[in-house]
Amino acid sequence: MNKLILALGMAVALTCVAAPQAKAQAPSGDEAKIADLETQLKVEKESQAIAAKRGSFAFYFGGAFGAGLVILGAGAGIGKIGSSAVESMSRQPEAAGNIQTAMIISAALIEGATFFGLIVCMLFNN
Repeated sequence: MNKLILALGMAVALTCVAAPQAKAQAPSGDEAKIADLETQLKVEKESQAIAAKRGSFAFYFGGAFGAGLVILGAGAGIGKIGSSAVESMSRQPEAAGNIQTAMIISAALIEGATFFGLIVCMLFNN
């Protein structure tokens, strides 16, 4: 029930935000041109105000959320690599050097992918 109410609320909100704005009809002649320019100016100011409000939270929240997910995924991956490497080193101490080398290479690859993900989040956030 709560999901249905949430979905309906989001649909109403998106409909209100995406609804086109109607232009007023003006009489013909010079008065029509002036009224049309005034109407266009009002519409532009309103759309700029709406864009500024949208950009202040929703747009930046998406980039921050994506960056957080990237960091959480990288932390989980590197943690799993580290725990598996330490466990395998304790089981076979003679292979510790090879395991450590493979662990460092894998962690570096994950770190590089994480850095790429963070850069993408920051670039699409502007």
